[in-house]
Amino acid sequence: MTETTPPNPIRSARLLIAGLVAVIVVLALALIVLTVQRSAEVSARPERVNVLADSQDECVACHRQSTPGIVEQYGHSSMAAAKVTCQDCHVVAASYPGAVAHEGTHVLNQPTTAMCERCHAAEVAQFNQSRHALPSYVAVAGSQELTPELLAAYQAIPEGQFAPDKARNIIAQLEGPEITRFACENCHNIGKPAADGSVGQCQKCHSRHEFSLEQARKPETCNNCHIGPDHPQWEIYFESKHGIAYATGGENWNWEAEPGTLTVQDFPAPTCATCHFSGFGGTGTTHDAGDRLTWYLFAPLSERRPAWQDNQVRMQSVCSACHNQNFVDTYYTMADGATEAVNAFIVQSNDILQPLRDQQLLTDQLFDEPIEFTHYETWHHYGRTAKFGVWMQGADYTQWHGAYEVVKGLAELRHLADELLTR
Repeated sequence: MTETTPPNPIRSARLLIAGLVAVIVVLALALIVLTVQRSAEVSARPERVNVLADSQDECVACHRQSTPGIVEQYGHSSMAAAKVTCQDCHVVAASYPGAVAHEGTHVLNQPTTAMCERCHAAEVAQFNQSRHALPSYVAVAGSQELTPELLAAYQAIPEGQFAPDKARNIIAQLEGPEITRFACENCHNIGKPAADGSVGQCQKCHSRHEFSLEQARKPETCNNCHIGPDHPQWEIYFESKHGIAYATGGENWNWEAEPGTLTVQDFPAPTCATCHFSGFGGTGTTHDAGDRLTWYLFAPLSERRPAWQDNQVRMQSVCSACHNQNFVDTYYTMADGATEAVNAFIVQSNDILQPLRDQQLLTDQLFDEPIEFTHYETWHHYGRTAKFGVWMQGADYTQWHGAYEVVKGLAELRHLADELLTR
């Protein structure tokens, strides 16, 4: 019989200690490497210049104490670098609408687009013709409180005549101002008129006070409003190949490229801004979000926009920077067909409700019957989502969050209508 040698406890302890030391050494080396790499990355970044660092301007000096974050942000902005002062945007005459007394002068706490227009006339004019302007505001607030001048301006906007069903206004009333100011108004006030009669809130997209070009170009900015069951463009974008390209490589894109000069070297795939605003390919910069769109996708029954052929040329110029014309033409033909198919579903939903209205089985009051909510969600949530999904290449939102819910809604509408008709 072979005799077993008992383990040596001292030797085992030495091996354990040696192993622990080796692990600690490896971890320490890895930490050193990561630290060196991080330092190199930080050193490689261009130094952010604060042009207000040595400013003796009285506004800067005071607000450096009371609101230092604002001063820090503005100091890094291109506007500050261009020598635009606080007074240029905020100080107005005592008689100016909305002016408040402040430290011996009068200011606008929130500068209006009339201030922005002094330097950005073309951008403001484009914005004023866009869906983001009065049409966005009216969709929730209605047009009753508009001055005659603003009402005329609203009626002259091609987007205005296709404002969504005023049911949105009714829902805002049902929820009440305590809710709505934190809900619908928070986004739709992008087109709210100011006391001086100018329209819009530029800071909705160009966050104060840095007014960063990179921030305005990144899709996260649009996420503030374009999200949720009725307009999930944010979610659709990140499901699409374009969104995947941004999520996996966007940190290497040239976010500070000069406006109007963008190419595929700067942006290998598009963001929201690339398609809707940026100068790209043969298409110039615009502040009209609908300038390149073919359809009124937000409407219950989508119609082509008045100048849709011109819009299509501008959008396809962006697409053609990466895709051949055959691909683009084929995609447009198929997407047009899908849009019309969703329209046909919504026509069915309207037809289901019509006998109820003809027989006065529904009250004049909106949203006091469950069937009205089902009908509304069918077009407003799911029909729109399906159309957005089609055009933005989001298959899951076209299908399960869109077309499937529309078909399901039609079944529910038929059932509810039958119940009312057979009472």
